[in-house]
Amino acid sequence: VAIPEELSKCVNAGGEPGADSGEDAEEERGLPSLRTGTYWLTRIVLLRSVAFIYLVAFSVAFNQNKQLIGERGLMPCKDYLNSVKRYVGGRIGTAAFAYTPSILWLLDWSDMDANLDGIALAGMTLSAFVLVTGMANMVVMVTLWVLYHSLVGILLIVCPGWESQLLETGFLAIFLCPVWTLSQVPRRCPPSLICLWTFRWLIVRIMLGAGLIKIRGDKCWRDLTCMDYHYETQPVPNPMSYYMHHSPWWFHRFETFSNHLIELLFPLFTFLGRRMRMFNGATQILFQVVLIVSGNLSFLNWLTIVPSLASFDDAALAFLFNSRGGAKKAALEMQNEDSAGRTPKPTKGMLMRWVVNISLGVLIGCLSVPVVMNLFSSKQVMNTSFDPLRIVNTYGAFGSITKERTEVIFQGTLSPDPKDPEALWEEYQFLCKPGDVYRRPCLISPYHYRLDWLMWFAAFQTYEQSEWVIHIAGRLLSNDSAVLSLLDHNPFRGGEPPRWVRGEHFRYKFSQPGSASAAEGKWWLRKRIGAYFPPVDLEGLRGYFQSRSWPHPHLKPNRS
Repeated sequence: VAIPEELSKCVNAGGEPGADSGEDAEEERGLPSLRTGTYWLTRIVLLRSVAFIYLVAFSVAFNQNKQLIGERGLMPCKDYLNSVKRYVGGRIGTAAFAYTPSILWLLDWSDMDANLDGIALAGMTLSAFVLVTGMANMVVMVTLWVLYHSLVGILLIVCPGWESQLLETGFLAIFLCPVWTLSQVPRRCPPSLICLWTFRWLIVRIMLGAGLIKIRGDKCWRDLTCMDYHYETQPVPNPMSYYMHHSPWWFHRFETFSNHLIELLFPLFTFLGRRMRMFNGATQILFQVVLIVSGNLSFLNWLTIVPSLASFDDAALAFLFNSRGGAKKAALEMQNEDSAGRTPKPTKGMLMRWVVNISLGVLIGCLSVPVVMNLFSSKQVMNTSFDPLRIVNTYGAFGSITKERTEVIFQGTLSPDPKDPEALWEEYQFLCKPGDVYRRPCLISPYHYRLDWLMWFAAFQTYEQSEWVIHIAGRLLSNDSAVLSLLDHNPFRGGEPPRWVRGEHFRYKFSQPGSASAAEGKWWLRKRIGAYFPPVDLEGLRGYFQSRSWPHPHLKPNRS
């Protein structure tokens, strides 16, 4: 089947109609420079970037999933899978996979911890291979996508919006690759322009969704005062958040106004040609770097950089590669062959690839319809999927800003009487969230502590709305090693476990630089609001745990 020459160059050679062919090749270290309009190096950068995010995500899963959703986790995934199984009629079939896409349906549930570890380790291994080599094929990328999808579907309330964003990004990355060939520059499989545009469309939707939810949401986004609060009240501040919070008022107004420009106006530059598209791509990357520096938002901002990279072609990204390296030389050879008219004749495989690329464009276009309708809706929702595979999703962040920071602090005592005014209550410390006012805010991005993030949400809810908080209290009373591994400090380490545990509610504020509190080493000031949940002991929790089918904690020797 003959493909028109123009179409062959567009789809198969990665060229872009109307792209500037560039000036004559300039000598750089003895080698000619790359011209604009091809995306061989862009593909390598995209694949390595996606692999890096996968590696971080699977690392988080390996280190924390057993404690959260394992056999004795706070929210066991086996219980969730059994409830889904009952809901779909008691059989593991198409309905179960459609409701919760996960390969766990196919595995033996007798050792769920081993299943979770196996999925995470396999994902870490494959993603590390792609990251180091810059090579991938469809088989590898599909496997990574399926493995991570298997975890996201069972994460329940510990699954924030960026999980769906990683699944969509990972899905698009599948179509950057040849089916079998492992090569940085597979000669017979040039990057598809259609696939690159799906990445560009993704960053447009991410930014417009984030911008519109803000304009329609909290009033402080419209009067430009949201940044007066954001750095102090964001889920997990870092050390720079402290200094950013104390910036002058006019700087906060400038930040908020710039945010609106970057999220609502600049994404439209994607459709205005190469230079404007690159300007938007560079701006979005710089914006995400600022967010990375000023807070711990997991790998969200790192992930958002990925689709922005599709704004750049080989000529723009050549500086990232060694001038005499294999990838750059191979890309230059492909450009020379194309300019000399030696483009390989279309083969059956190329034709099939062309059909796949067109099908991808049609699929993303169809699935984008409800997403675009949501963007224009006055009842816009964010971080929502309209299909079970989470291929095209809605996005958004911080549509409303909390004006005060509150924290739930777990405390335990050895006193037999929790009402005794002489009882000594000692505090547990989480790995990263604010607790001890003298502890410097942590710096962990792109890594992520899921429980710390959940505690931020729990602080502006009640324990009745977040029953897993009481589950944590029961585990602390029983000296449960799984939960204690998610904490930074156990005040009862090496001694008797507490007789009682309670939750206290505090309001936190950053200390003022130069103040007496700051001179004492305090990063935070706090004031007690009241009790978050009353003192509880193991015997008193027996009925509470039984009513929720939770295994009753058993007292263990204290080694944590």
